[in-house]
Amino acid sequence: MKVITKISLQQKLTDRYNIFINEEYAFSVDESVLIQYGLKKGMELTDEQIDGIIRRDAVRKGLNMAIQFLSIRMRAEKEVREFLIKKEVESESIEEIIHALYRMNYLDDAEFAKAYTNTQINASDKGPKVIERELKEKGIEGSLIEEALAKFEEGLQLEKSIKLAQKYRQKYRKESPIIQKQKIEQTLSRKGYEWGIIQEAVAGSEEEGNEEEHLEVLMYQAAKAHRRYNKFSGGEYRQKMKQALYRKGFSMSDIEQAIEKLQEE
Repeated sequence: MKVITKISLQQKLTDRYNIFINEEYAFSVDESVLIQYGLKKGMELTDEQIDGIIRRDAVRKGLNMAIQFLSIRMRAEKEVREFLIKKEVESESIEEIIHALYRMNYLDDAEFAKAYTNTQINASDKGPKVIERELKEKGIEGSLIEEALAKFEEGLQLEKSIKLAQKYRQKYRKESPIIQKQKIEQTLSRKGYEWGIIQEAVAGSEEEGNEEEHLEVLMYQAAKAHRRYNKFSGGEYRQKMKQALYRKGFSMSDIEQAIEKLQEE
């Protein structure tokens, strides 16, 4: 016969108790498990009962870890599952823990998706496609993602993407207009904006240029090409310069003007 001969409170974990059976340490349990099973000194236990108590305590330990994990910030269900797997919690226990977390309102993928989307809108320059991809990676269902992204209206997308386009137009100011436009479009696409929004943003961020600025960009790019091809001479030099500057988006008349200026210097 197995009898509980002693129950002692752990020194470091004050919500856990050591259970001694027949004068020897047997296992430890969470306070909630102790109360649930009414464990007390002198209580007789079968092997089956002990196994059940240990399984219940494993669930409780996993639940406590999950709650602590969720106390840092909101998480998606998939994130919590992956955390519990990493902590080597058994699969059966994980299912029970997940159900308990939903029941206790610690988990809610719909609310998580909305909160995550709001954070990305307010604190990052990500577009809807990137946010959608990240939510999918976190295991959020498509319908919940769609509902969350509904708040990211086109007007707000356009406002954010125009600001981004203006920022990168400044970054690429030394590029030819065509290359500058291409790089801004590529950047906004990587950020997760739709093509239609990108086109509007690029158009909305355009500044009135002047001939002096255009000439400055032209000569900057021409000087770079010249440093690369000045080892050539005559027709070969002119051909390589024309090819390089044409790829940068300059017109042939601009290219001829730049080459003439360089040769005059």
